[in-house]
Amino acid sequence: MTTEMGLEHKFARFGEAIEVEDGTRIAGYASLFGAPDQGNDVVAAGAYAASLAALKARGGSVKMLWQHDPAQPIGIWDEVREDGRGLFVSGRLLESVEKGREARALIEAGAIDGLSIGYRTRRATKNDKGQRVLTELELWEVSLVTFPMLPSARVAAKGDEPGAGDALRELAAAFDGARLELARR
Repeated sequence: MTTEMGLEHKFARFGEAIEVEDGTRIAGYASLFGAPDQGNDVVAAGAYAASLAALKARGGSVKMLWQHDPAQPIGIWDEVREDGRGLFVSGRLLESVEKGREARALIEAGAIDGLSIGYRTRRATKNDKGQRVLTELELWEVSLVTFPMLPSARVAAKGDEPGAGDALRELAAAFDGARLELARR
């Protein structure tokens, strides 16, 4: 099934901690293959391949945004690639940008722990569980976000311990998922 929809967002928390090095370098997974999110969507392995190849061919790049706001780029993704686990990203927060400095402080404090992809669905199917399986996506951006939609993956600043705030973040993600489900009806 091919779909031509508006720009969609898919949220994830990293399964591994987001690494913060030298105050500005960050790395982790923006999307995990095979993990259903709260919208009951599953990203299939290889879903980003065509988009990443097309971006590379034309010298384009995946943008790093703050909370999906195209008016607020906060850094540069130096590496965006698929591996066996999902969509891995590595880049630099720009300290010369106010929101870049804020993002660094919020990540280090553990207040921001999510990534979200901005994309268009090119191909999707339904599986026997009723889930939408995203098989080809046009990736536009990867944002740092407050409320990820994929609670099975987690992100934290380097050296931070998971704490009581995790339950609150998961509850907020559940509310966000419910809000999206109601909006679809």
